[in-house]
Amino acid sequence: MTLSRIGLGTMGIEEPDTISTALEVGYRHLDTAQIYGNEAVVGEGLARSSVPREDVTVATKVWADSLTPDDVRRTTRESLERLDLESIDLLYVHRPIETYDPERTLPAFDALSDEGVIGGVGLSNFTVDELERAADVLEHPIAAHQVEYHPLFQPGELLEHARENGYPLVAYSPLANGRAGEIDAVVSVAEKHNTTPEAICLAWLAEKDGIVPIPKASSREHLEANLKALEVELESEDRRRIDGIDETEELFPE
Repeated sequence: MTLSRIGLGTMGIEEPDTISTALEVGYRHLDTAQIYGNEAVVGEGLARSSVPREDVTVATKVWADSLTPDDVRRTTRESLERLDLESIDLLYVHRPIETYDPERTLPAFDALSDEGVIGGVGLSNFTVDELERAADVLEHPIAAHQVEYHPLFQPGELLEHARENGYPLVAYSPLANGRAGEIDAVVSVAEKHNTTPEAICLAWLAEKDGIVPIPKASSREHLEANLKALEVELESEDRRRIDGIDETEELFPE
């Protein structure tokens, strides 16, 4: 499975037209989750779009209270119904907590993949040790790992693991949950390139080998701006300034 350079994070999106507009302007990767409560919105937006289904990667996540084998199968079926799809391209374990048990949970994901119900098995918010354990249990390779990643929180060990094992790191909250304009190094680089701090965050992430940012946007203006950010070409000095931010702030801890 190959992901496009940028996807759409849909948490909080409540209008199907936002999804169809995103597809119209060029997005081909939609990321939702059972706990977001908007899988039906994503599915309706996809149905309204003229973009062929096979051109779009649709990802959702099984929440932590539904990771027993029976619940994985039941909630995945419910996700399919809400999305109005025959299959899900990428299904994540949302967080390895609560009912998560690698020896029981992950074979259920493998089985769904074997049956063609899902395409790839994804993991989200795992540590390196948890990734290693999952890789030992899974019959299928890890298709993606989704984590918080932005200038204020740069889990380099997770990126290294993704690169070493050949799967993409999908970066959620890439704009630091609306705080991009408060980060001095990012603001300085944005002024240098006559663009926005948000564009710099996305350009910085997208230039990193193996990272796929999934910013949320609702208006056509912001949807287009986030895509256009991929055209920004950072210099090595710019990248070093942002890489070197010594503040570490995880905005969405467990």
